[in-house]
Amino acid sequence: MFHDLRELIAAYKARDPAARSSLEIFLLYPGVKAVRSHRKAHWCYEHNLKFLARWISQASRRRTGIEIHPGAKIGRRLVIDHGMGVVIGETAEIGDDCLIYHGVTLGGTGKDCGKRHPTIGNNVLIGCGAKVLGPFTVGNNSRIAANSVVLTEIPPNCTAVGVPARVVWREGAKENYASEVDQINVTDPVAAELAALKEQLLVLNTRIQR
Repeated sequence: MFHDLRELIAAYKARDPAARSSLEIFLLYPGVKAVRSHRKAHWCYEHNLKFLARWISQASRRRTGIEIHPGAKIGRRLVIDHGMGVVIGETAEIGDDCLIYHGVTLGGTGKDCGKRHPTIGNNVLIGCGAKVLGPFTVGNNSRIAANSVVLTEIPPNCTAVGVPARVVWREGAKENYASEVDQINVTDPVAAELAALKEQLLVLNTRIQR
């Protein structure tokens, strides 16, 4: 237990430039508290103490703002940075050395039974606000951009962006269409629709005047 805790604190030190000391991480970081509580809840869940497991999980949610279902399987050295609004579903699986930012959901689509949530490989980074929904795999060493919505499998060593997400980098090289994806200058769909309606109104007014 103490070995795992030392590993976890070391992982936060390595990944969070704002971390100043091991004591600060241990006492004040909500991600550490959430993962430690989950270890207890998951043990209870595996030993058919479902009510107690859920009680521990909900108590942790109230303290940290991070909701991890007791049934979820989490590997070693998971870093949850900031953490507020993170939701991890019952059948989700997370590998070792992953980094998850605030607002991330590892959830289901409501269409699947049994295995409903994603499997995240080792050393995966999931940016803030990203939603990974469904019973598929995100491969080792992959990256999910902030606010992406992932609905299909992501191969290893890839970067996925967008809504719905698609792979723009694979094995360190751009995909053929990667240059078309602009995460900075994104067209506002509402503004585009209003412009189209305005154009149609001008055409109708012209016809009425004639």
